[in-house]
Amino acid sequence: MTDHLPLNRKILSLCDYTGSWSKPYGEAGYEVIQVDLQHGQDVRTLEFIGPVHGILAAPPCTHLASSGARWWASKGPEALMEALAVADACLRAVALYNPTWWALENPTGRLSRYYGPPAFSFDPCDFGDPYTKRTHLWGKFVPPMPLWTGGDKSVYPSEGSKMHKLPPSKDRANLRSATPEGFARAFFEANP
Repeated sequence: MTDHLPLNRKILSLCDYTGSWSKPYGEAGYEVIQVDLQHGQDVRTLEFIGPVHGILAAPPCTHLASSGARWWASKGPEALMEALAVADACLRAVALYNPTWWALENPTGRLSRYYGPPAFSFDPCDFGDPYTKRTHLWGKFVPPMPLWTGGDKSVYPSEGSKMHKLPPSKDRANLRSATPEGFARAFFEANP
């Protein structure tokens, strides 16, 4: 943790139902404002809340991630438009608040077609979680340091791509979308 915490310690956590990405900020005493449709708030209708230090945005990947590419055609263009509307609302918040730092994450998929190449990419095993799920970040932030850059080796992904192995359930999408704990901690340390 840093010795120099910002005066404005408000973090806007968009589309982060589980709160796993914003958890290190809350634990460090930041005011975390979670906005997620499953909590009853829609980022597309978010009203102005005053100055914000940082924005974490994790728009749903159901209609964007390559893992679901085989269903894109059958879902039609409406599903893509819905997904982009939510992601664009996250970027509208960035434009409105002009935070010190911000990041929008999504797994490998279609978002690069609309937002260009990501600023940073990682697998959870790069930060100590033993599985793979290639994830991209767009934004203005200090990239977190993967374990292997500090001389340590990344963790062997002994669980493989465990997201594909999750059985069908009502919680499957939320389990798949939870930010890996190791990455969340590293991101917080790089972006206090």
